[in-house]
Amino acid sequence: MSIYPVVLAGGRGTRLWPLSRADKPKQFLPMHGEHSLFQKTIERHAGIDGLAAPWVVCGVADRFQVDDGLTGIGVSDATVMLEPSARNTAPAIAAVAEALVALDPDAILFVLPSDHLITPDAAYFETLQGAFAAARAGKMVTFGVTPTHPETGYGYIKAAPGGDTVRPVERFVEKPPIDEAARMVADGSYFWNAGFFAFGARAFLDELAKTAPEVVEVAAEAVAGAKRENGSILLSEAAYARAPDISIDYALFERTQKAAVAPISCRWSDVGSWRAYWETLDKDDAGNAIRGKGISVGSKNSLIVSNRADVVALGVEDMAIIAVEDAILVCPLDRAQDVKNVVATLKSGKRHELLDVSPTVNRPWGGYSSIMNGPRFQVKHLFVSPGKRLSLQKHHHRQEHWVVVRGTAEVTIDGEVQTLTENQSTYIPLGAVHRLANPGRILLEVIEVQTGSYLGEDDIVRLQDEWGRT
Repeated sequence: MSIYPVVLAGGRGTRLWPLSRADKPKQFLPMHGEHSLFQKTIERHAGIDGLAAPWVVCGVADRFQVDDGLTGIGVSDATVMLEPSARNTAPAIAAVAEALVALDPDAILFVLPSDHLITPDAAYFETLQGAFAAARAGKMVTFGVTPTHPETGYGYIKAAPGGDTVRPVERFVEKPPIDEAARMVADGSYFWNAGFFAFGARAFLDELAKTAPEVVEVAAEAVAGAKRENGSILLSEAAYARAPDISIDYALFERTQKAAVAPISCRWSDVGSWRAYWETLDKDDAGNAIRGKGISVGSKNSLIVSNRADVVALGVEDMAIIAVEDAILVCPLDRAQDVKNVVATLKSGKRHELLDVSPTVNRPWGGYSSIMNGPRFQVKHLFVSPGKRLSLQKHHHRQEHWVVVRGTAEVTIDGEVQTLTENQSTYIPLGAVHRLANPGRILLEVIEVQTGSYLGEDDIVRLQDEWGRT
């Protein structure tokens, strides 16, 4: 029975605004070193005996970030399942189970969120083996973290007496008030709901057909009508649009009699708020965690994150200061869960540019960062991966000036091709058909200055494109 890691990479991470945005959520950000939470999730379980190549579930728009993340850690055999519309965890997992059971009827699914941070120890891997054994025996296994303190931001699982590595589930408790959380922690039989699972693909579908048959029906149709190419599975848009927005907890685990919990005691965090993030970071002697361009002067127990400006925190305590190119958040760490209210306020004010688009935008060929905007002009930093090229395109409303600051650029303008190296530049007139490519072996970096009456991204007419965007 092969074990298939199934990594759910479709979350939006809104509680870590303004760093996490819809187009670049927290799982794809390097928040704890060079690699992202998504990459760390894949790497963490790569050495387990009997583990098959991973499956990743994500939205269509996230496909290229997933590909880049896998390439960055040398994984080339993953299967990527693409959701044509955003749904919850139950339809996503059911679709993977439907696809896998056709390939391997004895498949065991090891379902993992892509945005959690775990520091595993030997006991963790021993617990996994016990969970896999229970899954082979037909149990629906969820994992619970031994709580270290009363926490109101997590759900809890009460384990019934009996068992050692894996115990029957007595009940689930949604995010409790602080006094109830303290009672449960003192009780000793409650665990934080870690949000990852193990079960047999066939057993899961059979059980889900009893507790949420509409999910199984839609998943089967979405997989049957899927398009498959180059290691990806694009689920049927028409079928998946009918999938209910329901989590695996509600659809299955709170309704089944086969639920079991495998407790783990290693360091775990869902990195679900700025306080949770602060707790995962190394700190100075005063308890400050600083990422990027932050300076503490007489501050205590605070989080300072800045990827652009130098942020100086003078005499503050228990604060989060998050500065990115286009937004700054300042809040007490104990109000970090209320960032959801900030997101709701921005939505109601139709400030979608602050919610949906990060200042650095990834594209299949690389990406760009916005440096400056003004009346009739815009400045961008383009970065093009080795061997990649942009679409062949033209603009109706803007001209562009390109200056190469690193690497080698192959520039096509109205059929003429030229090669530019560092400190060389070119001009793209209004309406000219043009393309930028990187023929070299290092990252190509270009400063682009746009001028014109309209500078929106929708003023791009793609004539040829390697990613089907014409």
